[in-house]
Amino acid sequence: MVKPSHILGGAIASALLTVSGVSLAGESMNPALGRLVLDHRCHATNVGDGSHAAFIRSASNVGRMVDDPAVRDTLVRATGRPECAPDNVAFKRLVSQLGFALAPTGMHAARTTGFGGFEFMLEGTFTNIDDGAEEWKLGTRGPRDPATSQASRVNSSPPSTLSVYSARVRKAFGFGLEVATQVGFVPDTTILSGGADTRLSLLEGFRTGFAGILPDVAAGAGVRTITGTPELQLTVVGLDAQISKPLTLASQSVLTPWFGFQYLWIFGDSGLIDTTPATDPVGYCQMTGTNVPGNADPTKTETGTGRPVFDGQPVCAGGSPLDFNNNVVFNNARLERQRLMFGLNYRYEMVSLGGEFIFDLVDPEDAQTGTDTMTFRQGGKVVTVSDKQALADTPRQWTLALQVGAMF
Repeated sequence: MVKPSHILGGAIASALLTVSGVSLAGESMNPALGRLVLDHRCHATNVGDGSHAAFIRSASNVGRMVDDPAVRDTLVRATGRPECAPDNVAFKRLVSQLGFALAPTGMHAARTTGFGGFEFMLEGTFTNIDDGAEEWKLGTRGPRDPATSQASRVNSSPPSTLSVYSARVRKAFGFGLEVATQVGFVPDTTILSGGADTRLSLLEGFRTGFAGILPDVAAGAGVRTITGTPELQLTVVGLDAQISKPLTLASQSVLTPWFGFQYLWIFGDSGLIDTTPATDPVGYCQMTGTNVPGNADPTKTETGTGRPVFDGQPVCAGGSPLDFNNNVVFNNARLERQRLMFGLNYRYEMVSLGGEFIFDLVDPEDAQTGTDTMTFRQGGKVVTVSDKQALADTPRQWTLALQVGAMF
């Protein structure tokens, strides 16, 4: 006879082997936000070895420098600035889908583990993403060249699903109150995820009489945040309500279905992003120092007097200071999502197995209630875009979550 402890041990061993395998796959899905620009002609080209070539460039532009007046004028007309202008729409679309994948799953029934109860679970979530969209192809690093160890300039084949593997611990404290904590990682990245949950089971304790036939009802909140990448700070807060009812199959087995609703708030912020990371701004400028007394810039003088003007800016000996301005910060992303959750848990003695399916209740664009807008120049026109418009045509997402563990 197979003991429950043997089942649990085998499941944990298999999970650890899976985790160790996927962790060696590389960093192809790490954020590469420097590629999310409105016009790729802003990327410096032909500036010595290691320069950052444009991803989209016509044959007539090959080898031209971004400080060529014709190219600079084209960029100013197209984006409003001669340097790289960030594509904030693509950034928000990327953050929205990442936030959905990393959000709290609410992966448990409405009933708590009971006073003094304790649960340890290993969890894997698999979320679909719009892998054909530009924000995923340009906004993630892509595989490295095995010969040079350099990342590709575009992630031509991002996966169709994003996985998160984590360990969770739940503990009840009586009166229907329960808290939980989680830590995990995203394969093919350096991203680590962590967070906590709290929950209140509103009918906890009603187990006999007429009230015993009522389903369990719970309300809870959870938060998840990430670390491991300097390019992106992402935090997801969720509020949810769940209903479940345990069904006793035998004296040692319990099957518990549940469903619920969850509202998400996604907070995404970029770090300081270098849009031309392979171009050395000092070398591009041929910098001789800063414009201070003793090292005056001969091109900066007072009109009429000819006296030097000191502004502390780089002094370039034949090059261009343009690349010093290719560091950008994307607009903050403050987004929302609405999700439905359907789950099923099977418990045999202390062994617990569970599965949950989560999906968008409404389209991502329709979930937005904020009034944030972005104004930028694109194609020679000034454009104002709301969050709802930024997420237009973004497909709905779903998450499949699986758990194995023990409840004591």
